[in-house]
Amino acid sequence: MIKIQKFVKRYDRFVAVKDLSLEIEKGDIYGLIGPNGAGKTTTIKFLATLLLPTSGEAWINGFHVTRDVTDVRRSMGYMPDVFGVYDGMRVWEFIDFFATAYRIERARRQKIVDDVLQIVDLAHKRNDLVNGLSRGMKQRLCLAKTLVHDPPVLILDEPASGLDPRARLEMKELLKELRAMGKTILVSSHILSELAGYCTKIGILERGSLLVSGTIDQIVHEVRQNRILEVQVLDREADLLASLGRHPRVSALEPAGRTVRFAFGGTDNEIVEMHERLIADKIPVLWFREVETNLEEVFMKVTKGEVT
Repeated sequence: MIKIQKFVKRYDRFVAVKDLSLEIEKGDIYGLIGPNGAGKTTTIKFLATLLLPTSGEAWINGFHVTRDVTDVRRSMGYMPDVFGVYDGMRVWEFIDFFATAYRIERARRQKIVDDVLQIVDLAHKRNDLVNGLSRGMKQRLCLAKTLVHDPPVLILDEPASGLDPRARLEMKELLKELRAMGKTILVSSHILSELAGYCTKIGILERGSLLVSGTIDQIVHEVRQNRILEVQVLDREADLLASLGRHPRVSALEPAGRTVRFAFGGTDNEIVEMHERLIADKIPVLWFREVETNLEEVFMKVTKGEVT
């Protein structure tokens, strides 16, 4: 649904995006991650037909971004990171205004307004003034206006920026609902923990370069060669450390009281054997688990070029 091929954007001597290529499949929620200045908004504006590339190409829903501009705009809904609302306009009027801009005939506009407000849970605010809405409601209203022409692709730049925790949770659930409706979504963000909760794939962008791209599991496997395990015992901490230290697949032991964290380069069967050996040695194991790698840890390792 979205394909970028060797996209480059230069401003005089400054290169905002360097030779970026990626492909987003139908039904994906793709999270584009990176710090401020990484090139996320530049990439999104290019896809939204608001920025010409220095070089490179892109396609949305099969249409070329720079040659088929009208078809691209019909195929995608764009939500910028900063947007305005119009003073004195009511919620339904705001949506109706954008439906008119998309040349949707009057006979269909009322139902479309009702439908998109229902999707973003603003139907009860239909007659309220837009400038009286909370920040979270304005975000949902802006998302609603991107849906009026029922685009198959949504491009959302920092949709949860500035929202309180409850509003961010509501936005996450809304994006999952839109995916269930068949939408393909590209979302940029620096709120890494939330992206992990709903993105099917991610890409990490830094200084204009795409460092990695894929599912979170794929990227974790690529970044981390060893698994991280933790064992906690009731006592006999020294015996636990000695036993783990003798294992050829164990490295980077980190004792913390009765708990030991370590890197393990073996298979699932070897983990089972290790656990059985500890029990056979009568070491009182309280729990034994694999530590999941979070998205923040992946991001830090990728951007620092680290592999464990």
